Amino acid sequence: MTRPLAIFDIDGTLVDSRESIFLAATEAARTLGLPEPEYDRVRKIVGLSLPEAMRTLEPQLTTPELDRFVEAFRQCFHRLYAEGHEEPLYPGATDLLRRLHRDGWRLSLATGQNRKGVARNLTRQGWAELFVSSHCADDGPGKPHPAMLHAALSAAACDPDAAIMIGDTTHDIVMALNAGVRPQGVAWGFHTPEEQIAAGAPHVAETFTDLEAALDRFAARAFA
Repeated sequence: MTRPLAIFDIDGTLVDSRESIFLAATEAARTLGLPEPEYDRVRKIVGLSLPEAMRTLEPQLTTPELDRFVEAFRQCFHRLYAEGHEEPLYPGATDLLRRLHRDGWRLSLATGQNRKGVARNLTRQGWAELFVSSHCADDGPGKPHPAMLHAALSAAACDPDAAIMIGDTTHDIVMALNAGVRPQGVAWGFHTPEEQIAAGAPHVAETFTDLEAALDRFAARAFA
């Protein structure tokens, strides 16, 4: 029997990066002399590739200005990491990943982070051993294009109807629908449950316990 594939977003789903992303966007805006963005504007761009996110945040920028904006955002993260900063995991994240892996699920990552960010996260204790594959914005079209999910399905030799995409943004939900994969929202990240449901999520988990139950229901239906 084919084992189910759970494809996880990182920021806002497994890792609480709300503070650091908002700080980086704020510092980048200051670098260009732009007004500091409100958090509600910043949260809506999370999940997109960084250039696309920055273009969405400040669409009036010229191409050279956008390049500076993107680089200023990156430099803030470089400084944070040099100072020893690490975004915290949401409580229950690693426990759920380990339980799914132990029970025979295949696991993958699909994120708007770049490859360096993915590599950094895979150094978390035990993570590198849990995932079949990881896919990011450096690999090709970013969310909500389905390319990352097509690559994850191929790496796991999995049919779309045996896979579920877990994320916290509308970009995750639409990407899953575009790939023919079941979307599963979570309520603790960047986009609200209402936004995710409006984008097509059939369910948004309120807690990791709720998410675990939703994944168990998916596996039971997919392989009944």
